[in-house]
Amino acid sequence: MSKKLLFLFMLILAACGQGLNSPESLTSGLEVQVFVGPMCPVVQEGVECPDQPYQATLTVLNMDGKETLQFETDEEGRSLVNLPPGDYILRPESPQGSLPYADEQNFTVLADQITQLIVVYDSGIR
Repeated sequence: MSKKLLFLFMLILAACGQGLNSPESLTSGLEVQVFVGPMCPVVQEGVECPDQPYQATLTVLNMDGKETLQFETDEEGRSLVNLPPGDYILRPESPQGSLPYADEQNFTVLADQITQLIVVYDSGIR
């Protein structure tokens, strides 16, 4: 095998090895479903008024309060993000600090598992 071909082969192997520890190859993370409710100004017995999917911006903090990741859910309020195993805080962002509003949640990501969370924003409708 020529030196050039051997060098090219080693370069390709090195590039493939780089991807082994990249975020795209992580097998742990967070799956989120976000809702907002109530959506009816007056809730009546026997009349359904389910919470609705909500497109939101969410921030993941480490336990020291440092931002690790910020992402948005899709129009159906869903998102799946890669996170390494560890303990985190999920901070739902509110438009200019007002309604709708949702509380922070502590969560843990385990190795080779996807942690599922449901976030419910309070619409302020009463």
